[in-house]
Amino acid sequence: MADSSFDIVSKVERQEVDNALNQAAKEISQRYDFKGTNASISWSGEKILMQANGEERVKAILDIFQSKLIKRGISLKSLDVEGEPQLSGKEYKLFASIQEGISQENAKKVSKIIRDEGPKGVKAQVQGDELRVSSKSRDDLQAVQQLLKGKDLDFAIQFVNYR
Repeated sequence: MADSSFDIVSKVERQEVDNALNQAAKEISQRYDFKGTNASISWSGEKILMQANGEERVKAILDIFQSKLIKRGISLKSLDVEGEPQLSGKEYKLFASIQEGISQENAKKVSKIIRDEGPKGVKAQVQGDELRVSSKSRDDLQAVQQLLKGKDLDFAIQFVNYR
């Protein structure tokens, strides 16, 4: 009998992030506490730019954006906020980016967890920015998924291509 397998990936649907960003921008434009503050959130190349005339307001924009991401089913672990708001001219700016793909270092961490704590006979191999997990037993694969869901990893993971 052939091995069963699944892939562990870290992908974010760009359209969902776009929708969350548009919802956040709409809320910011309608909220009373942001009137006349030049507060905005938008794409700036591959990054997300949040800007307002006060440090607290920029943090409030980030909070609104994070709540919209959660509502759209996107893990906050895939949102990488770059430091504290920076003063640029008269406005504070804050950049954030969306992390995709599992780095080699993180893939090694996950495969070590599977080797050390997972069922015997389960193999994990790194393939580019994803991890293929295979075993003869489907129950073992499901046990690995439960094990990884229970771990507090510092990046978002999804399970795809379950065969």
